[in-house]
Amino acid sequence: MTSLKPWYMSRTIWASIVTMVLGMAGLAGMPVGGVDSGALTDTILQAVTALSGLVAIFGRLSASERIGSK
Repeated sequence: MTSLKPWYMSRTIWASIVTMVLGMAGLAGMPVGGVDSGALTDTILQAVTALSGLVAIFGRLSASERIGSK
């Protein structure tokens, strides 16, 4: 495991977050028995991937300097 990726692109991190949120929702009395946590994790990860792409595009369009080495 030599390559690095941002924490928000980690399926393990998102699965853990989904697990914690579902646990807290269950404690709050919300019905979470029929929720497929794997599918929810995949959906959230896809949304985060799309959002990070939009942020990258917006960041590049609003940049005031060129990309390059100095």
